[in-house]
Amino acid sequence: MKAKFPDESKTIQTDIVLPADTNSLDNLFGGELLARMDKVASIAAVKHSENVVVTASINNVSFGEPVPNGSILTIEAKVSRAFRTSMEVFIDVWKQNKTHPQKYKVNEAIYTFVAVNKRGKPIKVPEIIPQTELEKKRYDAALRRRQLSLVLAGKMKPKDANELKAIFE
Repeated sequence: MKAKFPDESKTIQTDIVLPADTNSLDNLFGGELLARMDKVASIAAVKHSENVVVTASINNVSFGEPVPNGSILTIEAKVSRAFRTSMEVFIDVWKQNKTHPQKYKVNEAIYTFVAVNKRGKPIKVPEIIPQTELEKKRYDAALRRRQLSLVLAGKMKPKDANELKAIFE
């Protein structure tokens, strides 16, 4: 299986926030944003794995700023690291509006997907070769996040989490 570059999975969705998408403060519902991010991230994971994928976890979501009705929302996702059958997808969310036509980052998230076959069994995915400094930073951090998740889930002993231990030494 040939390794891939993060840009091969890059997926971008641009959409407008409409009144039906907003809460009583006229800002985008957090759940609506999560659903949009999940769709874009899953497409990135499908592009990378060339298989069906399922969302395994939402590792982190940072709601930086509200996204008001009428905003143009751009969601960009790329696979940041691939493990045996799972992929971490890093998502950046940008907004722009009439008064600030330049887009700026308002949210980010990290989702994990698992590639599965037709019977729903996990299958191997290609490795990732990071190229840019940001891709390399996210790639390295993905292993620490994975180890932390495994320790918290009781699937890895803290003494075996070498990447995490290195932070504290």
